[in-house]
Amino acid sequence: MMLLQGAALRADLQEAKAEPNLERRSKLALDNAEAALTEARAAYVKGDLAQVEARATEIRESVALADASLHQTGKNPRKSPRWFKHAEIATRDLLRRLDSFEHEMSAADRPLLAEVKSEVQQAHDNLLLEIMGAKEK
Repeated sequence: MMLLQGAALRADLQEAKAEPNLERRSKLALDNAEAALTEARAAYVKGDLAQVEARATEIRESVALADASLHQTGKNPRKSPRWFKHAEIATRDLLRRLDSFEHEMSAADRPLLAEVKSEVQQAHDNLLLEIMGAKEK
């Protein structure tokens, strides 16, 4: 059953990768990251650390896809902030949920999320700086 759930999440990321609209691709990837975090929490409750690690990788890949998709649009985040702001809010919420999940974990298991949190934080910070950055003259 866990293999089917893992395949379903992987299929969702493949669906996001197949989306031709880059902004919608970003949204689908971030939605997939949220779903992967929910699955990681459920796997942790069951004691399946391998599944938690797999979902953490899924979160990282999803956030990277969302970030890359937004940058491929070639749009200026200050002039067209809609999708960039959506991604910034989604990554902020994802960080909050990751932090909460990390606090629920035992200290020995927390390194599973350290790299993921760092990459999501970096993506969030970059989005925020792009949206709120200095005006071009």
